[in-house]
Amino acid sequence: MWIHQHQNWPKFTWSPEALASKLIGVHRSQSRLLGRMESLGFDFRREASLNVLTSEVVKSSAIEGENLNPEEVRSSVARKLRIETAGVVPVSRDVEGIVEMVLDATHKFAFSLTKSRLFDWHASLFPTERSGMRKITVGAWRTADADPMRVISGPAGKEKVHFEAPEASRLEGEMQKFLDWFNGRSGLRLNGQEELDPILKAGIAHLWFVTIHPFEDGNGRIARAIGDMALARADGTKERFYSLSSQIKAEHKEYYNQLESQQRATPDITEWLVWFLDCLGRAVSNSEVTIGKVLFKARLWEAINRKPVLERQRLVINRMLEDDFEGHINTSKYAKLAKCSTDTALRDIQELVARKILLQNSTSGRSTSYRLTPNPKLPTN
Repeated sequence: MWIHQHQNWPKFTWSPEALASKLIGVHRSQSRLLGRMESLGFDFRREASLNVLTSEVVKSSAIEGENLNPEEVRSSVARKLRIETAGVVPVSRDVEGIVEMVLDATHKFAFSLTKSRLFDWHASLFPTERSGMRKITVGAWRTADADPMRVISGPAGKEKVHFEAPEASRLEGEMQKFLDWFNGRSGLRLNGQEELDPILKAGIAHLWFVTIHPFEDGNGRIARAIGDMALARADGTKERFYSLSSQIKAEHKEYYNQLESQQRATPDITEWLVWFLDCLGRAVSNSEVTIGKVLFKARLWEAINRKPVLERQRLVINRMLEDDFEGHINTSKYAKLAKCSTDTALRDIQELVARKILLQNSTSGRSTSYRLTPNPKLPTN
């Protein structure tokens, strides 16, 4: 018996005692993180959000085995958010589609989640109406032709069924019930509660939607977008400073194990929510790496701007601060980035070294290269 066949479906229950301390811990971590971000300027908050959204899109697709070009994703997010960034590249329709979905979920989190909105998300994921070489129903619930809808693994003839979704004839009613609950219009009391903690609601929504599995493909990515929408509501901001999908990707085997275990069990979802809260807590904690980079950049520019650098120097420094910048800087690379002669590049670099913005590496001669100072407390002279 699958969870959706249980007589109490979808009246989920859980143990508040098992979740209480974990829920408090996640709320505290979120508050600390949002407090740190509030202390930064607008531009730096936007850049942190750009990095996180890029990771969210890339990793959510990677969970499903689809590897997107991070540079394309970053360019798409930056353009849609009107953020100027170095290294803009052409973007494919597939990348544009998932970026549009994630931004719609997180930036318009206060709007109702509707059937037509979900159909738009699904259509944006599959602009050619194909999943690989297979034509699928796009922008609509899956049909009876796709039944039984199963998650399987293994070679032909030896497949293992990990999950079987509700049949297509149930989808309209199941999704209406889900959407009414998500939008706070159903009056459905889960675990005896009318109002749920928004973080718990994110975990429940993720499991509930992916269990209904209403589309032929893309259910996992849409479930995670719905979860992000609920978390944006919990944070009260469209800016994203942590990526749950990145953490799920790092733990994807356990993620699938937890889903399968819960979908084979009863509507008591305590174990799923325990794992979800732990995973979310790790996602918030690991965001410190991203925030650390943003804080470093903020301190660096605060120090540099006491005596502003040339525009081409500013351009190169910003490029060196990008996540995808490889190696160190040298005169030829500087000249290419700044579109200047190598003599001009050398003079610019020597000035930045004199100001201790750049430090020379141990190599010399033709291999001479430079790195950014790890200590942004720069002299003003």
